[in-house]
Amino acid sequence: MKRIVSLNINGIPKQDAVADTSLLIDHLRDAHQLTGAKRGCDGGECGACTVLVDGRPRLACITLTASCDGAKVETIEGQATNGHLSALQRAFHEHLGAQCGFCTPGMIMAATSLLRDTPDPDDGQIKQALGGNLCRCTGYVKIIRSVRAAAQATREATT
Repeated sequence: MKRIVSLNINGIPKQDAVADTSLLIDHLRDAHQLTGAKRGCDGGECGACTVLVDGRPRLACITLTASCDGAKVETIEGQATNGHLSALQRAFHEHLGAQCGFCTPGMIMAATSLLRDTPDPDDGQIKQALGGNLCRCTGYVKIIRSVRAAAQATREATT
């Protein structure tokens, strides 16, 4: 069965007919060509598919699109503004938080939610926020450093 679902995706209102069984990751990738969220484990274990739904991290590989009806959905593609990387995207680049890059969109989306709620997180808070995101390359040191750097850059930009 299909239903009409209204989503605000990266600030753009969308209405689509979706199957009741449609997963959010498939909808974003197939219907809207937003391929930043990666299909990793298909079981909600790796975090590569993390997007924000109403500001909170959600695993798009286990989220039904219909369950997001009326929600604001943010993907990695919506983080840059007017061609300028977000503070987190820039920090991941500058501090080598991305190695192969597969986990990076999910990490950045989880960190985005953290920094909105906690502008000056300590390492424990960063680790907890990123706990559902797996990286097989970096050992997390550079990822945590990148989140700290983004937090500092954001604080400096607002003062």
